[in-house]
Amino acid sequence: MIISGGGVLYSEASKTLAAFAERHGIPVVETQAGKSSLPHSHPLNMGSVGVTGTSASNQMAEDADVVLAVGSRLQDFTTGSWSLFKNDDLKIIGLNTQAFDAAKHEALPLVSDARVGLDALSAGLGSHKVDAAWTKKATDGKAEWLKAADKATATTNAALPSDAQVIGAVQRARKENTTLVCAAGGLPGELHKLWQADAPGSYHMEYGFSTMGYEVAGGLGVKLAKPDSDVIVMVGDGSYMMLNSEIASSIMLGAKITIVLLDNAGYGCINRLQMATGGANFNNLLRDTLHVTLPAIDFAGHAAAMGALTRKVASISELEIALKETAGENRTTVIVIDTDPLITTDEGGNWWDVAVPEVSARPEVNEARKGYEKALASQRIG
Repeated sequence: MIISGGGVLYSEASKTLAAFAERHGIPVVETQAGKSSLPHSHPLNMGSVGVTGTSASNQMAEDADVVLAVGSRLQDFTTGSWSLFKNDDLKIIGLNTQAFDAAKHEALPLVSDARVGLDALSAGLGSHKVDAAWTKKATDGKAEWLKAADKATATTNAALPSDAQVIGAVQRARKENTTLVCAAGGLPGELHKLWQADAPGSYHMEYGFSTMGYEVAGGLGVKLAKPDSDVIVMVGDGSYMMLNSEIASSIMLGAKITIVLLDNAGYGCINRLQMATGGANFNNLLRDTLHVTLPAIDFAGHAAAMGALTRKVASISELEIALKETAGENRTTVIVIDTDPLITTDEGGNWWDVAVPEVSARPEVNEARKGYEKALASQRIG
């Protein structure tokens, strides 16, 4: 299996990667930084891997005996906190310009640029192809995953749609020549799984530090670098509140971006982590805070005050209509939709090592601790 990291994109090695995978019949999985290395439609692209991985990618990762990590740091999310790989005969080859990353976790280091390294490996492999049954297992797994993804992103009449359903609406309404920008919260995980990137660099995610507030400013930067691209920024209400003033800059510069603002009334991602570790809901959703009155922020009105075209929509169908109707506008547009803070895509994914307290008066925490200790046993390094 090939893990495609950000180094593939930095090296502009997408065509080389595709040729390598096709010649040798090897499935490819993508990290957050490596997403869009291959088009989503490529039959050997299994999609995202690890904690926010597709079922297709993670199934292959569990069984793989050789993992070629190209331009990847093999960090916690990619490896499922080192619980993802289960083959006792696993060997990792680390192809990386950075010797430290190339040798991580007892990998066989190949210190090289991604494009040069893939060409050299392919020349050494000659006409060798992996067992056809392995390649078929990959493509069958992808077909099953696509069914699950289609179900998660399908349109709905729910009053509070999920992040996945919003992603589906954006994908259907504005698929052509799109560059997607995001950064923090629960959206990166859902986008890693579900967004269908169709060209190298069309997926721009700041997830090294999960920087809240990056999205709007980052989207403007992407638009300046790619003026002919339809730049769509997806951002939660919490992250929007951290930094939004570059909306005014985009108006001044005539650099139109489309911002889809998902308002779940708080910090939904951290709230879900709090619940998963047995904690009581506290101080993440606005309704769970100490308050005299809950804020009623008019996000559309706020963005309009900075000069943006704005709409507040009440459903997924209205969102799709708004996205289509504003596609031809030449001014930054902000579309706001209320969403459910608790729903995530069930299919795919892998365990993540988020520690749970050993001692607590809460039975829920004690139960979560038992599950945590059981999961720790599945970790393996090298």
